[in-house]
Amino acid sequence: MLVRVGLGERLGHYPKHLSGGEQQRVALARAFAMRPQLLLADEPTGNLDAATGAQVIDLMFAMNAEAGTTLILVTHDEALAHRCGRTLRLAGGRLDA
Repeated sequence: MLVRVGLGERLGHYPKHLSGGEQQRVALARAFAMRPQLLLADEPTGNLDAATGAQVIDLMFAMNAEAGTTLILVTHDEALAHRCGRTLRLAGGRLDA
């Protein structure tokens, strides 16, 4: 699975030796390894720069499509929200469809 996320050569490295983007890709590999029916992602790119975040999101959507997993994604990023099949908004403590 690490090869799938582009980290096959980093197999023996500890988390402290990985960049933020690499750590997020490891998290994706771990999340999809058990082929879950549902995956919850809360601000998956919140701590990443724009370019790295885009790579992680592209990878997440690709792996999601391959696995057929239901993905619930929480984000403040409007552009990212528009990539999702369905968008719900939480405003003032109310959920709007």
